[in-house]
Parts: sequence; C-alpha cells; structure tokens
Amino acid sequence: MVLQESGEMYLETILVLSETGKSVRSIDVAEHMEFSKPSVSRAMSKLKEGGYILMDKSGYITLTETGKKIAETIYERHVVLSAFFKSIGVDPVTATNDACKIEHAISAESFEALKNFLEKVCQPTE
Repeated sequence: MVLQESGEMYLETILVLSETGKSVRSIDVAEHMEFSKPSVSRAMSKLKEGGYILMDKSGYITLTETGKKIAETIYERHVVLSAFFKSIGVDPVTATNDACKIEHAISAESFEALKNFLEKVCQPTE
C-alpha cells in the first residue's frame, strides 16, 4: 500500500500526540486535526491494514516501526522547513502552513540537500 499525503498527515499527528506522553485514540486525532470522527476512523482502518499502526481493544493507537519511521521523516521535514521559512522572514503561520504542504511533496534528495545547505549556512563562525 502506497501511503498518500493524508496518511502521512495522520501518522505525523499520532507521533506528535504520542510525544505528549498520553495514550492516543482516534478521537484525539480527530480533535487535533479538526476532522470528523468517521473520517478518522476510516483512515485508522486503512493505516492498520497497511501495517502503519496498531490499535488495541480499547482503541489506543501506537505506530509500528514502519509508521513511526514515516511519521518521523515527515515531522523532521515540517520542523526544518518551518524554521527555514521563519528565518527568512515568512510570517510564522504562513511558514507552518507552507511547510505542511511542501513536507509531503519534497523528494528525499532535495530535502537532504536543503538540510545540508542550512547546516553549513547556520553554523557559527569562529
């Protein structure tokens, strides 16, 4: 199963919510993303079928290794792109919104090149 942008967004949201230390349920994802409960329920079923998440009998969601790796990749892109846009003067809300769009479309090669460039440019001089 090839994961689409919406699936990546769900995985990223589960990761972010799980990092608060609380257990994550579909209702938490729905509230965070401002999506309907039925939409989130369908998405969770697809993610479970695809092997990206596990859901226990009480409805608590955990990421599989595959799901976590994808979520971490998308989240890293989000953080780096948001910070980059803010650093060049883009309004924080716009920077976050633009990063959210680009994080799903940018290739791994382009993202790594951008990250390497930013590391070189942002290193303190001695």
